[in-house]
Amino acid sequence: MQPRILIIQTTPYSENYSSRSLDAYFHYWERDSVAQIFSRNIVPTKGHCAELYQITDTDLLKRWLHKKKNVGTIYHYNDLADSGSNEILDNGTMQQFGTKHTPTIEILRRMLWKKKYWCNKELIEWLDKFQPECIFYNFSNHIFTQQIALFVADRYNIPIVTAIGDDYYFNDQKSYSPTYHIYRQVFKALTRKILTRKNSSAVYISDKIREKYNKEFSLNGETVYLSSTVTRKDFHQINTVSPIIAYFGNIRLGRNNSLLDIADALGKINSNYKLEVYTGESDPGYYQKLQKHPNVIFGGRIPYSKVQQRIAECDIIIVAEGFRPEDINYTRYSLSTKAADSLASGVAVIAYGPEEAGIIGYLISTQAVVSCTDRSKLEECIRELLSNTGLQKSIYDQAMFITIKNHTLKSSCSVFSSVINRAIKNG
Repeated sequence: MQPRILIIQTTPYSENYSSRSLDAYFHYWERDSVAQIFSRNIVPTKGHCAELYQITDTDLLKRWLHKKKNVGTIYHYNDLADSGSNEILDNGTMQQFGTKHTPTIEILRRMLWKKKYWCNKELIEWLDKFQPECIFYNFSNHIFTQQIALFVADRYNIPIVTAIGDDYYFNDQKSYSPTYHIYRQVFKALTRKILTRKNSSAVYISDKIREKYNKEFSLNGETVYLSSTVTRKDFHQINTVSPIIAYFGNIRLGRNNSLLDIADALGKINSNYKLEVYTGESDPGYYQKLQKHPNVIFGGRIPYSKVQQRIAECDIIIVAEGFRPEDINYTRYSLSTKAADSLASGVAVIAYGPEEAGIIGYLISTQAVVSCTDRSKLEECIRELLSNTGLQKSIYDQAMFITIKNHTLKSSCSVFSSVINRAIKNG
């Protein structure tokens, strides 16, 4: 029997939320040994937890206004829907309060959660029944989730293993707002309290962010790379007559500008070459130029099943990041499932963007992609990949090696399990 883990994060571990990233940790964990506390105003669908306990801002506000005596809803796995759209519980102003992340809102939320209306008989009985042995805290910029993690850890004298994928602690912004500085002071104090606990540990999305936080907080955490379930296709030479070249994902943070650079380069190589762009972006300010570009086919949003299908049909997959300093500030440590899927697919990958961006730096380090960090050399890089069959085969073989080493469920879950067991033993 594996240790009983309590997940604390804002979104539920369901098919529609966080399932791919959390699967790299919990895929082989027994369901009865995983429970979660979450705060989103939605009804979860089946995921990997035997039970979930929901505490929402809506419930807390109602309780504060004396409109509701009890706070908290328990969900049992067998009572949840298999999949589909998550039902929103409350569509009013109180739900909107919970979706905002401004410093003022976070301070107000802290004041509300600090009243501990959530710490009632039902929650304590639920926790006592589950008897958690370790907390898995998904690091975020929310103060209230930190409060819950520390409360549960102190009550049961158990370790906290923090999953760190973004640089929330060190990423201070210039601001003249007193509220911002109050929020940051509180947030950093609570973060330090979590990460400097005697039995704390951490798992990281990349080596770069691991080195930074391990050093600062004297942790011995390890990198757990996100895994991929994409089926690898056999090697084949790129079709240079009409290659299928595609980008899948977010186009903000300057990625849209980098995609325009690629479309320009393709047009110079062959006016018939097209870059397919699939994204859920709804703001025309980000996608309009792409939509109008003669060498772009703008596909909009498609479901993940279609993404997998189209990846298998591609000759080249694009991974792109923005070059502006403000873009790099947000992407410096990012390493999304896109890296794992791209390497696992068997499709040739072009990584275009600054090396300081987490995913670009990582892909360069694997030597399993064709990379370009300079716009003036982009056309040359694409031409080299299209014309050099030996290069195509070498990055295919290297990508297979890296996928087996870093991006399988077996390897990711094994590293995660070792961190959890070590934290419990040391505790």
